[in-house]
Amino acid sequence: MVLPVLEVERFGHATQSTIVGGARELIADGSIVIGLVILLFSVVVPLAKLLGMFLLCAGQAAMSGRHRAVTYRALEWIGKWGMIDVLLVATLVAAVKLGDLMEVTAGPGAIAFTAVVLLSMLATAVFDPASIWEESESGARA
Repeated sequence: MVLPVLEVERFGHATQSTIVGGARELIADGSIVIGLVILLFSVVVPLAKLLGMFLLCAGQAAMSGRHRAVTYRALEWIGKWGMIDVLLVATLVAAVKLGDLMEVTAGPGAIAFTAVVLLSMLATAVFDPASIWEESESGARA
């Protein structure tokens, strides 16, 4: 969140932007929908997904079996929208490229952001949803 994701050079003047800073600049420049979508899908949704995965791994101490099942279904639904932010950033880079007048390159934050997205997808893929109900059933039997 604090590393620059995009580096833009215009007329010899270079600026760097983080995800939150870029979304804030887009909103301030009048691109409210794009800025909010980037903020939502690049910051809010990944944090919610990580919190949900943490709560699922915490077991019955954090939530009942029913709530964990609902959380798991919500995480699966969110996962379908998980790559929209990457698509938006790629579209944004394509939209602002003006040939020789402007140069847009990925900053060091892009590597970290990609790593977080991939690790989040991997964590979701290896999570065993049966553990939600197995733990609930073993607690009910005891």
